[in-house]
Amino acid sequence: MGRLLPGLPSSIRRLEVTTEDRPVDMIEEGCDLVIQVNPDPDESLVGRAFLRDRLVVVASPDLSRPTGGRAAPAVARGAGEPQTWHVKTPGGRSTITIGPVLALSTLIMVRDAVRAGVGAGRLPISLVSHDLADGTLVNWGDIDGPEIALWTLYPSRRLLSARVSPFLDFLKRAFLNGTPDELAAYIGR
Repeated sequence: MGRLLPGLPSSIRRLEVTTEDRPVDMIEEGCDLVIQVNPDPDESLVGRAFLRDRLVVVASPDLSRPTGGRAAPAVARGAGEPQTWHVKTPGGRSTITIGPVLALSTLIMVRDAVRAGVGAGRLPISLVSHDLADGTLVNWGDIDGPEIALWTLYPSRRLLSARVSPFLDFLKRAFLNGTPDELAAYIGR
């Protein structure tokens, strides 16, 4: 990381962040805290949602939304992308049939490929709000489904470590309302 996050308590001298897209056994792997998206219930963990987001379908302004049931070229995250995206627009609900042309492992990579015009993508609004505001991307609709909730989780059998409490306090201050705009401010461009 090279720099401290603004507002991070000085009591946190060392913060190790590992990002992985896999289930974690916190006790076995010695993790003090994990941040997960829409975690499954787990009685051995305690936590709370600190941020809520939503998925949108975005594309380069050069890519027209297909009509007549044709498939839109799509950049997928992983191989499990559904073949249709159900969206809500000001005009009502609709379905976008997709034809994945590229599968990538991270949302940042998906966003960058969508920016490059490879295809449409299904991404969190917090990750693309700057692109939508400046016209780099256009919104084809909000995904019709549950919101995304980011949770902090830690083992219930352990006392909070001296590192976890200040970090949780930092998250509470950084995401006071838990909105996508607050996360977008940290993401930047």
